[in-house]
Amino acid sequence: MTIRILSLNAWGGKLHELLMPYLKAADADVFCLQEVVRTTDAPSEWLTYRDSDRVLPQRANMFDELRALLPGHDGFFCPTARGELFDENERRVLSEFGLATFVRTSLPVIGQALDFVYGEFSPGGWGARPRARNAHVVRIFDYEKSAPLTVAHMHGLHDPAGKGDTQARVKQADAFVEIIRSVWRPGERLVVCGDFNVLPGSVTFDALAALGLYDLVTARGFTDTRTSHYAKPQRFADYMLVTPDVEVKRFDVVAEPEVADHRALLLEIG
Repeated sequence: MTIRILSLNAWGGKLHELLMPYLKAADADVFCLQEVVRTTDAPSEWLTYRDSDRVLPQRANMFDELRALLPGHDGFFCPTARGELFDENERRVLSEFGLATFVRTSLPVIGQALDFVYGEFSPGGWGARPRARNAHVVRIFDYEKSAPLTVAHMHGLHDPAGKGDTQARVKQADAFVEIIRSVWRPGERLVVCGDFNVLPGSVTFDALAALGLYDLVTARGFTDTRTSHYAKPQRFADYMLVTPDVEVKRFDVVAEPEVADHRALLLEIG
């Protein structure tokens, strides 16, 4: 038996018609999704996000749609902020934005942690840049192996100045490690993933190496985790790390289909 873990920045569901069939077909046991939207009493299926330099369509009830798509999974929504989106009549709609984790019900969650790696929850708007970011960690039990497995994911802060290391990113890395340590037991298998928003040489990987983790994206020669929907030259953002006791059966940075501006990372472990 293998366990499939998929990590993806879902881009607010902008490519919804391609994204949902792909996630269904991927049939992962654990989905680690970043940039997921949840809107209470949304007036329509689509809303619009606007700021000084971007206008993006957002799938208003993306989390609920994912829950319906994956009825055999337990779903966890982890918001970072509640801010304003706009409907087709330019009415303001309050919406939440953050991480979502889905775990197949045959893999019981026996421990978890959710906390912020940068900033705090913002209930009254998206907040000043760099905006708050969080991480979610689940410790699940693998009946086939008769052993736990911990899976953690993070959406790293976005800095308009670029993906280089900053003091904020150093603190973010330390906070991520602390959250992982609160759930993971040394000597057990550990998988860490997400849209880190950093470059391969970041101190983030030094901090994670202290847990025995190594990155599969760079170790296996992948040089691009973005799709054609992303036009900037720096092509690294997403990573998947494992401890040496994780038996990697297959790992891929999925080039096709393109279901967001990030590529999905798909891991199969024994």
